[in-house]
Amino acid sequence: MLRINDLNYAIQGRPLFEGASAVIPTGHKVGLIGRNGAGKTTLFNLIRGDIPSESGTITLPARARIGGVSQEVPGNEVSLLNTVLAADVERAALMAESETAKDPHRIADIHTRLADIDAYSAEARASSILKGLGFDAEEQHMPCSAFSGGWRMRVALAAVLFSEPDYLLLDEPTNYLDLEGALWLEAYLVKYPHTVLIISHDRELLNRAVGAILHLENRQLTYYTGPYDQFVRQRKAQREVQAAAAKKQEAHRAHLQSFVDRFKAKASKAKQAQSRVKMLEKMETIRAPEDAARTVFTFPEPEELSPPIIATEGVSVGYDGKAILKNLNLRIDQDDRIALLGKNGQGKSTLAKLLSGRLDPMSGNMQTSRKLRIGFFAQHQVDELFIDETPIQHLRRERPDEGEARLRARLAGFGLGPDQAETEVGRLSGGQKARLSLLLATLPAPHLLILDEPTNHLDIESREALVEALTAYSGAVILISHDMHLLSMVADRLWLVKDGHVSVWQEDLEAYRKDLLTKEAPDRPKKAKAAPKRASRDTILALRADVRKCEERVNKLNEMRDKLAKKLADPALYDEDAGNRAEPWQRKYSEVMNALDRADDMWMKALEKLEKAEK
Repeated sequence: MLRINDLNYAIQGRPLFEGASAVIPTGHKVGLIGRNGAGKTTLFNLIRGDIPSESGTITLPARARIGGVSQEVPGNEVSLLNTVLAADVERAALMAESETAKDPHRIADIHTRLADIDAYSAEARASSILKGLGFDAEEQHMPCSAFSGGWRMRVALAAVLFSEPDYLLLDEPTNYLDLEGALWLEAYLVKYPHTVLIISHDRELLNRAVGAILHLENRQLTYYTGPYDQFVRQRKAQREVQAAAAKKQEAHRAHLQSFVDRFKAKASKAKQAQSRVKMLEKMETIRAPEDAARTVFTFPEPEELSPPIIATEGVSVGYDGKAILKNLNLRIDQDDRIALLGKNGQGKSTLAKLLSGRLDPMSGNMQTSRKLRIGFFAQHQVDELFIDETPIQHLRRERPDEGEARLRARLAGFGLGPDQAETEVGRLSGGQKARLSLLLATLPAPHLLILDEPTNHLDIESREALVEALTAYSGAVILISHDMHLLSMVADRLWLVKDGHVSVWQEDLEAYRKDLLTKEAPDRPKKAKAAPKRASRDTILALRADVRKCEERVNKLNEMRDKLAKKLADPALYDEDAGNRAEPWQRKYSEVMNALDRADDMWMKALEKLEKAEK
């Protein structure tokens, strides 16, 4: 297990941890959350031993391997596949030695060890991970130098997943993934065989891929069993209890003080008054939970235009005379909320550039409203801000005739207060830079707002504020995002960009997610096959009975898992004086999880047999 005990650490005199303690049971998958700047990444550095703590201890099992995504991905001529394979250091060393070893006994030992670590299937496993993160078979054999920084970060993620460390530490892993890659990672982490800690603001990832939340707040760590939504409910209940207790104590304190004020001058009541003074002095104050400053986005409202605001007919668009998207027949009205779906490289950004006027049609007809104003936000624009200028200077350039008070009010409407207004952009956090870029994109009160990955670097509170702002916004919205929660809350239309075309996705996001994870082609109906001979009634009844038995088995194992997880979450189980009390429970939990995987597989196979029989 990972044990953090009485941890203290400060940066430039600002304390991040003060007596923080937590226990992460072996094999658990945990989401580490907290507001930007709270110290989440610092905690990862402390766990890895990259920086020493001021006091307190962080202990791990002996010889435990810790892995995370490297921030420096080489742009060399080594292929992506070989870069990932090299991440398994032991396998790479043994493979190299096997080519030079001459001693028969050593050669036998090498091949025995290679078989033990499943080295001969390594290439297939590495290829599968790269494919899940968006690299096709041809790209996997291309050199790293052929890819940009964002794609190289995917290679780094693939490498650490392939190496399977005992403790996998991931810091915002979906920031450089598209929706399809994020969904693949979510499914992969669910089945990851070791302990995982994820820093993430992706609500869906925290709900689907983890079974516990480690909350960093007020320099303390608190461990909650269950996914993110359950944490929110538990947190809300705790705050309500704390607020009620504080209110009750304040009323009691006021009653005691009233008695003291009333009778302290009376000799007959002096003793009782003094007794109540002592009670007040000894009373430990229960503080009502403080509400953090609410995150806000305030979009200016555009005037209404006649529909449609954009219409295309037979449009093709691309680069250097080569069409990326063809025969586009699209219509956008001012009340539309559209999410663009499709893998990276299929043309989502090309479509966004076409609709925003950054790319002209190669052929066909495109009509736009004469007064149409378009706001465009893309992640690269954050990097194009003037790092030596302040946010207020950025606004003065765009609005030279506006007064200082109005400009500062605009900044405040995007959560940038007086301190941030006068801070050079180079010293702002990633989230603050993203807010400034969003403000600049919406400054002209656009009728159409195109957002390409707007949630990168935004914490959960900021993402919820963005959802609220987009819901209230009276212009059209086009979203490209890996954040399923944002898409599900904002978008009411889904366009699938694939194979050079844009089509309406008729089902919902959950159906799209399932199709991706089962590797179904979501926009191509399967060819009709000759109907097989229907199974007999007795066969179908027997198959249904098998399905029920499998389902009951899964439900029973889920109940056992939940009970064991609750048991393992008890900190008392890990007290040093308790000896190895946790070990048999951890072993039992591992056995139940293995049984649950097998039971799930049997259930799915039983359902498939029943489905085929009933066709």
